[in-house]
Amino acid sequence: MANEHLGDRLFRLRRLADLTQEGLAERSGVSADVVRKLEQKRKHSARLPTLHALAKGLGVEVTTLLGDPPGVPSTGEADPPALVAVRRAIMPPLFAPPPEPSGVEKLSLPLLRSEISEAWTLYHAAEFGRVMEALPGIIADARLSAAVGTGDQRAAGQGALAKALQLGGHLAIRLGKTDLALSALERALAAAEAAGDPLLPAMVCNSAAWAYQRQNRLDDAAHLAVHAADGIERDHVHNAEGVRVWGGLLMSAATSSARSGDYDMANEMMRTAERAAGRLATMPPPANGKLVSIFSKSSVRIERVRLAVQHARPEEALQLARGMRLSADTPPSWRTWLLLDVARAYTDVGDAEGAVLTLEKLHRLAPAWIRHHTLAVAIVSDLWAGPARPPGLRKLAEFLGVAN
Repeated sequence: MANEHLGDRLFRLRRLADLTQEGLAERSGVSADVVRKLEQKRKHSARLPTLHALAKGLGVEVTTLLGDPPGVPSTGEADPPALVAVRRAIMPPLFAPPPEPSGVEKLSLPLLRSEISEAWTLYHAAEFGRVMEALPGIIADARLSAAVGTGDQRAAGQGALAKALQLGGHLAIRLGKTDLALSALERALAAAEAAGDPLLPAMVCNSAAWAYQRQNRLDDAAHLAVHAADGIERDHVHNAEGVRVWGGLLMSAATSSARSGDYDMANEMMRTAERAAGRLATMPPPANGKLVSIFSKSSVRIERVRLAVQHARPEEALQLARGMRLSADTPPSWRTWLLLDVARAYTDVGDAEGAVLTLEKLHRLAPAWIRHHTLAVAIVSDLWAGPARPPGLRKLAEFLGVAN
């Protein structure tokens, strides 16, 4: 139910758990007043640490409490054929012969790597439908590449298979299928270890930590990210690839700390990551940055803005965002998140006009994304219920189904 209000969803899940509002408050460590205001729709959103606490008290994943992610809205029906094909590619049927390659040219490893890189580009542009169409064939070809040729050729094929399966894991997370994501990432980790590239397993671990976060397994996520980061820091931070992988893991650990309520620890880790990102300017860039962790001064600053917003520090978030110049390789999905967080910060400081102007920019950049994002709906709902309705708010409210 993509457009279900957070309060309605909380009420339904609380009743399913056979809890009173006071009982949920006690189990989650969230005040009963917050629970009441959410269910009575006097509050349209909550901070991410609060949502994690409520999900833990309810015994559900955070994605269950938040509703549909901005990938594909749920209809309550069976998975569409494209998603079934992705499942089958990630988890092939038992005892079935491997599929034949679609053409001899598909066994060209450079071509396969190019297809994987392009698929990652589509993913970061939120073109999830196109990724679903392309991914089964890519995974099948990568499996074949990992099974034929010399030892070195098979190891290179395993590396391609790891990146293809990692992409399958990311796609599954975006579609709210975290168990499928972890299945993909476990297979990706095995392929990465067989590839012999010391950075690949760490990159897959970072993705798995994200999946754990979505399942409210914050301790597991933090432990995995820190463990993988320690391994990279010991031997592999002498080049841009290693710094980017290590920095991405540090950001992941910081996010888990923040969602557990320790903002100071998270902020310190983010500052360390930002200093590390500054070192990248002195290093030769990676051969193919699309297949390495997203990590730059821009990505760290975007994440710092997000954490400040989520921990009720809107002035700090706006200060961090002010004058930010995004690097050319910042993916569109990260740009949309930044705009959404800035809009939330403007709303929290009472600057409705600034929030609307930011949301209008987001609407122009990613209209399909904003329509299905629960936080965007919550922000517009808060603005619509507020004392001032700046120009442009009605159009946004009508677009998102918020206007009465």
